[in-house]
Amino acid sequence: MNKITKFIYVLLGCCLLIKPAMAAQDDDEDSALESYNRAVFTFNSVADYFVIKPIAKGYRAITTEFIRERVHDFFENLKEPASMINHSLQGNFSESGNSLGRFAVNTTLGLLGTFDVASGWGLEKNKTGFDKTLASWCVPDGPFFMLPFLGPSTPRATAGWVADTASDPLYWANYYTHFGDDWQRYTFYYGITALGFISLREENIELLDNLTANSVDPYATIKAAYIQNRLKINACAPEGQQNDNSYDFDFDEKYDE
Repeated sequence: MNKITKFIYVLLGCCLLIKPAMAAQDDDEDSALESYNRAVFTFNSVADYFVIKPIAKGYRAITTEFIRERVHDFFENLKEPASMINHSLQGNFSESGNSLGRFAVNTTLGLLGTFDVASGWGLEKNKTGFDKTLASWCVPDGPFFMLPFLGPSTPRATAGWVADTASDPLYWANYYTHFGDDWQRYTFYYGITALGFISLREENIELLDNLTANSVDPYATIKAAYIQNRLKINACAPEGQQNDNSYDFDFDEKYDE
């Protein structure tokens, strides 16, 4: 079984889990999941406090803002193939072409995406993903739950994250290139992935500190902010439940985030 086939099975499994999750939601899943969620939230908080956040602060200390912007742009460029595919799945073919153009221009003239040349050419970023595709197909979000290390999520958000992983050029470059032994390729791939994770955490140091600074219940605060943020992409939510003024937290991308 090749890697593409394995991925398809994993994706289908994630999508199939959404339906039973809807039934759980109707039965007030919060009471059933809260103990689990709070335990994972505590684990994530401890890991963040002692390991992840100090590394993110160290990354900020040893780099300049210019370097961090180049790293940020590099990882943003890697998301353009997912945007291209999902714009097409959403029926927005002009934006799909825009994402393709951005990826081509920034990967070449932008030095592997470290500079956003495309925006200067009028090709503005319009990021999307499989989560938003499922939302446009009126697939319900499902109950809120916490993922170890990755933070807040829902069944639909998790399925979207798994699907978008398959569009990451680094994922396929690691699979098809043979520049060294397996340990060298995997060390490079996971090292780059870790850099992206730390970069995102560094971007959110102040945001998360401010969000939970004076909170009596940080878990409840994070949960409320995440759910409010999700309303922005619930395209089929009943009228009055969508919220254009929700927090601008990209919890799908950013650490715990």
